[in-house]
Amino acid sequence: MTGAEQLIVLAAGLVAGVLTSTVGVASLVSFPTLLAVGVPPVVANASNTVGMTPAGLSGSFGYRRELREHPVLAVAVTLTCAIGSVSGAVLLLALPPSVFERMVPWLILFTCLLVGVQPRISRWLRARNAGEAPEPRTRMSPVTTFFSTLTGVYAGYFGAGSGVMMVAVLGFGTDLPLRILNALKTLAVMAANVVASMIFLLIADLDWRAIGLLAAGSIVGGYVGTHLGRRLPEGLLRALIVAAGITAAVLLLR
Repeated sequence: MTGAEQLIVLAAGLVAGVLTSTVGVASLVSFPTLLAVGVPPVVANASNTVGMTPAGLSGSFGYRRELREHPVLAVAVTLTCAIGSVSGAVLLLALPPSVFERMVPWLILFTCLLVGVQPRISRWLRARNAGEAPEPRTRMSPVTTFFSTLTGVYAGYFGAGSGVMMVAVLGFGTDLPLRILNALKTLAVMAANVVASMIFLLIADLDWRAIGLLAAGSIVGGYVGTHLGRRLPEGLLRALIVAAGITAAVLLLR
């Protein structure tokens, strides 16, 4: 890796770190960058997961105020995604890289649709049950827990768009504002990456130079992204999440 390529990977880590804490498609910046500088695909995927883990850590720290508002939900999100990512990491190492390549873009597009229409569906459901005055949902139901675990599996396997998926899962499964969902999404991606990274450190081939450069950029970007994510209006943040997810899906379809 030349000096210029190292700077490119470092910059990609910074940008991807910001995306981790905002719209949630970080791997669509960092992973292709590793491929572009000559890292083999499976090595790049595993190295990208390890290198982007600091972004989730700094992002979760930056969102600590939001996470403290719902500690039980934060713990549930952490556990489900961590457990799911174990299966995802094993799948990455056991299956051919092309197994999910046709399904992933359509899955991301579907979750973008869910993120986009979720406020309207939620308003419709609240209007329909207006007479019952239901309590706001601040904990995960069994169905939400199941889909949160599945998102963890996907995050451990590939991860591109996993943040968008988690926003959709929590958006339908709870009645929390988007700033809280964004904090929980960042925590979920971090939990999945930490567990998957532990597995990759033990049994996967890794590019340590790429990991170090990504980590250095992403830890700064992850924290900076929390300030952006907290200040963006909810409508704009939701639109950016959907736009980022659609972009990710289109790039994967090429």
